[in-house]
Amino acid sequence: MAKTVVVIGATGVQGGGVVRALSAKPDEYIVKALTRNPGSDKAKAISELPNVSVVAADMDDEASLVAAFEGAYGVFMVTNFWEHFQSAKEIDQCKRVASAAKATGISHVVWSTLEDTKMFGAGDSIPDIENGGVKYKVPHFDGKGIGDLAFKEAGVPTTFLLTCYYWDNLVHFGMGPKKGEDGAYAITFPMADDTLLPGIAAQDIGFCAAALFDDASYIGKTVGIVGEHLTCPQMAEKLSKALGIEVKFTSVPADVYRSFGFPGANDLGNMFQWQEETNADFVSRRSVATA
Repeated sequence: MAKTVVVIGATGVQGGGVVRALSAKPDEYIVKALTRNPGSDKAKAISELPNVSVVAADMDDEASLVAAFEGAYGVFMVTNFWEHFQSAKEIDQCKRVASAAKATGISHVVWSTLEDTKMFGAGDSIPDIENGGVKYKVPHFDGKGIGDLAFKEAGVPTTFLLTCYYWDNLVHFGMGPKKGEDGAYAITFPMADDTLLPGIAAQDIGFCAAALFDDASYIGKTVGIVGEHLTCPQMAEKLSKALGIEVKFTSVPADVYRSFGFPGANDLGNMFQWQEETNADFVSRRSVATA
C-alpha cells in the first residue's frame, strides 16, 4: 500500500523537489502538498502531478498541521528564514510541527536543518548578530539547529537532513557573476582560493530527501548531503565553461562582505567566515557518497 507523505513548503525550491521525487513513485507514495496559498500558480502546477493533492496549512497554525497530518506516514519539513529573517519564528515552527507530528503518530519526519554554529566552532572571531533580542552567529543556520531539539524532546521519529549551498544561488540569489568596471565578470566570496564550498543543485535535495522515506534505518540520524566540494576558483572555471565567458574569482575579507548592505549580508558574511574557519569539519559532515 502506498504511504502518504506530507510535504511542507511544497511550492518552494526544496519542498517542490521532494513533491516531484515522491510523485515519480506513484505505487509507493501519495503526496499531500502543503501550502498557505492553494490558489497560487505554483500550487496549481504541482496539483497536476500524479498522486499529489494540494492542502492548505500553515506552520504558524498548529491546528491546520494536525488536520493535514492525520493518516499520514511521513512529513518533510523545510523552513524559509529569508521570508521573515526571524530565527525565533523558525524555532517556533519546529515546535508546532513536532507537536502536530507527535499528536498524529507520524512515523518518519525528514527535517531539512542546519547546524547551530556555536556548537560547531563559531567563536569570538565571528561577530554576534542580534536577532529578535537574542545573539546568534549565523541566524539562518542557528535557528534551525536549535529547532532540532523540538523533535528530539517530543520523541518524534526524525531524520535530520543537513543541506548545503545551492548551486542555484549563482542564478537566482544574486551570487552569480557580476560585470566589473573593467568589463570582466567575477564571483565574489569571502573565501580563500583553497577553501572548499559544499554545494548541491536544489532539485537533488528533493531526490535525497525523498529517498530517506524509503529507509527507516535513517530515523534518529543526521545525514549530510552534497553534490560536489568545490573551491571558488573551480566554481569560476565551471561557470566560464557553462556561460561561454571568462569568469574570475574575487576574494574579499568577511568584514567587507558584511558591509555590502544587501538584506542578510551580515548573516551570509558570518556563514562564509565560519565555513572558512572550520572548513575541514564543515565539509566532513556533508558526503558526496551519501547523496
